Amino acid sequence: MNCYSGKSVFPGIAFGKVYILTKAIPGLDESPCVSADEEIGAFRSALEAADRELEELYNKTLGETGEEEALVIDLQRNILQDGDFHDVVINFIRDESSRAPWAVSRAGKQFSQLFESLDDPYMNARSADILDAADRIVSILLGIRQTVTLEEPSIILAEDLSPSQTLQLDKKLVRAFVTQKGSSTSHTAILARSLAIPAIVQSEIVLDDSMHGKEAAVDAHEGKIFLEPDGETRSRLEARQKEDAKSKTELRAYRDLSTETKDGKKIELYANIGGVDELEEVLENGAEGIGLFRSEFLYLGRNELPSEDEQFEAYRRAAEVMAGRRVVIRTLDIGADKQAAYLGLETEENPALGCRAIRLCFSRPEILVTQLRALYRASAYGNIAVMFPMVASLWELKKLKEISAKVREDLENEGKKTGAPELGIMIETPAAALIADDLAREADFFSVGTNDLTQYTLAVDRQNERLIEYADSHHPAVLKLLEMTAASAKKAGIWAGICGELAADQELTGLFISMGYSELSVSPAFILSMRKNIRETDLPIFTGANK
Repeated sequence: MNCYSGKSVFPGIAFGKVYILTKAIPGLDESPCVSADEEIGAFRSALEAADRELEELYNKTLGETGEEEALVIDLQRNILQDGDFHDVVINFIRDESSRAPWAVSRAGKQFSQLFESLDDPYMNARSADILDAADRIVSILLGIRQTVTLEEPSIILAEDLSPSQTLQLDKKLVRAFVTQKGSSTSHTAILARSLAIPAIVQSEIVLDDSMHGKEAAVDAHEGKIFLEPDGETRSRLEARQKEDAKSKTELRAYRDLSTETKDGKKIELYANIGGVDELEEVLENGAEGIGLFRSEFLYLGRNELPSEDEQFEAYRRAAEVMAGRRVVIRTLDIGADKQAAYLGLETEENPALGCRAIRLCFSRPEILVTQLRALYRASAYGNIAVMFPMVASLWELKKLKEISAKVREDLENEGKKTGAPELGIMIETPAAALIADDLAREADFFSVGTNDLTQYTLAVDRQNERLIEYADSHHPAVLKLLEMTAASAKKAGIWAGICGELAADQELTGLFISMGYSELSVSPAFILSMRKNIRETDLPIFTGANK
């Protein structure tokens, strides 16, 4: 038995046969091309084909594994649409007579190295995605495709995983991922979290073809990989696996129970989703509503803005499936880590503080009006609430309400059926929390986006892994702002919820409820464990965030 260590990015126990996943790009012809124009034409055709493939892959990924991994696919589309990337490839062809596959491969490596050199771990992790995008074009140019066929339960071993490779995997047969590279923001980690599959990155294992097909075990609780595990190790891991399975089974008993504390305080436990394809999982886990529908995923993975009717159909479906339960839909939040190349947004030095969310919508009002028209129409079919992101000033909220009122009036004048959705805002900045009294007089509800609130309060880039120890969401300043927000909502008689990652932090559940939050919205996979936690909670007496 050989044991190897790594960094766990999703816990669990797994057994299976080793399947070594490698790239199938052969050695490329580096000899001079005959016709630069023909090579450039072939490159442009391959670009179009790659974009079509990625659009299909984006939609498939969004439906099967969720929005986080779909963002990776959309990033690849943005890379392939980047004019600088095109120029580098074409210059290699014209100036150095490179053949198109070799030119694309060189350009991909050049851009990948640039991302690796950036002082940002999240962008470092995207260097592998750049190589994958370039490899996709090269494969199209060469007319080759790698096929991956799993025939039995398998543990996938690889240097790193790419979307192109994992798309071909039969997820029902994948028991675990183990990679030599990667991080908590890499594609491997994103995929593992989306599929709830044990995964280890940064493994010290040395890949060897002789490992292929051998028995292996993964302990992703401890970050260990065992090749040909002995009887004692297997027995120990099987016992832990049974404990995990028992815990999951016990949680199923909470699916149809009410969400209330031991002393009878009722809480609305909602789900965060990125699209209508996740509604089945929402209902399966017993969520009582949708607390965050990330509408931006209707705008990603494509080459043009979604139409009013297309948005209307998505929002109406969500409202109808949820059958009277509240569906909180956030208006477009493009910018920062989510980009859409077709919008032609300017490159910003610090996009997290730039033209994103409602700032973008104010600068492109036709985008906001189209979305609001779809939302007001869909609200006639269910309990829809509209939530505006990144509101930091009272004038912004008033302007949003004015635009909304005009949209509803126009629709009614056109004879179109509308509803009367609640209009609320996300509290994501210290500014919004500090003027929550004023905002509460204009909003129908608050929902705190704790990811950005923590980032902006502590001046910590939440994508930077080197700053994890500073991104303390339990920081007294963050909790104080949460307390102020809840108090303002209560005074104004509106409801307040939390939809950021902190909502699923069970160490703080009792504190949030004591502050006055009546709604918590989490990923569908966390609904049952959260309900169990809430039902076991005796409310503490909240005496201040600094306690």
